[in-house]
Amino acid sequence: MKWPSATDDRPVRIGRWPVLGLCLTLALLPTATWAQAASAPALAADLREEIVMVRKPGVFGAELETTLFRPAGEGPFPLVIVNHGKESGNPRFQARSRYVVAARELVRRGYAVVVPMRQGFSKSSGSYIGGGCNVESNGRVQAEDVAAVLAHYAARADIDARRVVVFGQSHGGFTTLAVGALNLPNVVGLVNFAGGLRQEGCNGWERSLADAVASYARSTTVPSLWFYGDNDSYFVPETWQRMHAQYVAAGGRARLVAFGSFGNDAHGLFSAASGAPIWLPEVSAFFAGLGLPFVPVKP
Repeated sequence: MKWPSATDDRPVRIGRWPVLGLCLTLALLPTATWAQAASAPALAADLREEIVMVRKPGVFGAELETTLFRPAGEGPFPLVIVNHGKESGNPRFQARSRYVVAARELVRRGYAVVVPMRQGFSKSSGSYIGGGCNVESNGRVQAEDVAAVLAHYAARADIDARRVVVFGQSHGGFTTLAVGALNLPNVVGLVNFAGGLRQEGCNGWERSLADAVASYARSTTVPSLWFYGDNDSYFVPETWQRMHAQYVAAGGRARLVAFGSFGNDAHGLFSAASGAPIWLPEVSAFFAGLGLPFVPVKP
């Protein structure tokens, strides 16, 4: 069994012969949203969860679906952005990512958390721009969406945009490293969980992946924290070790946490409740090094 690479909420499967009314309702929905409508989870009231559509500016701008979690109170709260992975198949059918386990831990520590669905994913408009086998370009395009989301939330009175840390899992971890290359003035740290993009149809995709992160490293001074496991079904140790080595050799600041095996698949560490005891102490130390608080606060 493989852990989902992009979201911590599995879609609810509809029976083979659903009632006629449900069929008619779903048939009237856009093709990109019927699956999400059938499996949309309830919002987490204790985390003040809400869905906010963010306009990405530009001639070919898009409406980006984002999920916001906030602590109690008016803020302003320091911000963590969490970038999602990419599941197989059409990105439009990918469910809204939430990462509730991580969001809860971060909100408890006083942080607002935003999980943006990038262009072409879930209910975000536009089309996913993959770049073919040019994985470096792929990451840079994804990072543009994250920058647009950050600009939107930085303008809110309840967000402290001077203190932003960007997280990411799988394709989102790779996107996070590309965000670092933008050198956004309010981004002070990057946390990469099993980051990368597996492109088996491209010759030498592992080499291209390492070359891509090295190119990002040449353009950033933002420190980063990396998590990879031995039994990752997407990236074997040789792949992520090469990525880290080339990133550091190119001038990137990256601490690698090689945590060994985790469950059936180390790729799912970030989404799993049982993974939190592994990454929380490391993230706590990383935040302390950035001069940021990371202890649970009283409600």
